[in-house]
Amino acid sequence: MPRETATGERRVALVPELVGKLVDGGFEVLVERGAGEAASFPDSAYEEAGARLVEDWADAEAVVKVQKPTEQEASRLRDGQVLIGFLQPLTDREGIDRLAKRGVVAFAMESIPRITRAQPMDALSSQATVSGYKATLLAADRLPKFFPMLMTAAGTVAPAKVLVLGAGVAGLQAVATARRLGAVVTGFDVRPVVREQIESLGANWLDLGIVGEETEGGYAQELSEEQQRRQQEELESRLPEFDVVITTALIPGRPAPKLIPASAVRAMRPGSVVVDLAAEAGGNCELTEPGEEVVREGVTLVGFTNLPTTMPFHASQLYARNVSALLEHLAPEGQLALDFEDEITAGACVTRKEEVPAA
Repeated sequence: MPRETATGERRVALVPELVGKLVDGGFEVLVERGAGEAASFPDSAYEEAGARLVEDWADAEAVVKVQKPTEQEASRLRDGQVLIGFLQPLTDREGIDRLAKRGVVAFAMESIPRITRAQPMDALSSQATVSGYKATLLAADRLPKFFPMLMTAAGTVAPAKVLVLGAGVAGLQAVATARRLGAVVTGFDVRPVVREQIESLGANWLDLGIVGEETEGGYAQELSEEQQRRQQEELESRLPEFDVVITTALIPGRPAPKLIPASAVRAMRPGSVVVDLAAEAGGNCELTEPGEEVVREGVTLVGFTNLPTTMPFHASQLYARNVSALLEHLAPEGQLALDFEDEITAGACVTRKEEVPAA
């Protein structure tokens, strides 16, 4: 496990707790010195868990990372070496080709099939949990109002009204967190099947009359242009009711759907907040600036990307569980045995050598 070098990345692919379990399961774990420091996991904790601290990881049979390798890191990978991480196979074709040319057998965490057997490896969901939680905290911090209702000697303070667009993992976590903070929460999704999940968390359901289908992977199917236009119009008329809007509509590898046009932002009350969790793919709001926090028409627009890295301890803990589950699948009892007839192995693999021995 090497130290992450991507700008701002504080997560780490394995935590000491999981290192200990892997060592007990027959793995030899090499950890680059200082790899876990940014996530509050010191070298001493890895040593106590049974890892060997190293300066170079070229001898490893498998390399586990959070972010995709840089060009320099990729040059250190060798023919037949296994790589696991968020490799962006749908958006970084150049990076995938670079790994393929070096003969690396690469497994992308975002390509794990969405099947029951692979749930312990679902890193997209585990990191979305962190994003949904942190997005709500960001909104509460920026909003110039209380989230909960307060009854004081100076009078009663009304609770904030929060709208969450999208009821995937991030959206449901945002709903739950906003409810815990005392806000009046409303959720919306084009998939009517998730209405029960939103209401089970104590939130209201926003009915815009727009219904979409669900894909095999559990994502919302893209709406037609007419449906998107109607959805924008309906949202524009309803957004002024809310103090906070958290948007989570995102499908990996595709541009984020534009749910909130500039005209809808202008209709919101001054001091309102929009937290756009789809900023990395362009944003669900027309005025979102990816990676930035801006104020437009009196509304604060938060377009930060990679929110999980802002909570590196637990984000790493969750991600490490996904990674270790995949490692144990690919190398039972510590022995690499790649079976490309298996749905998980084949689905997650984005570069492979035909001569890699199968189980």
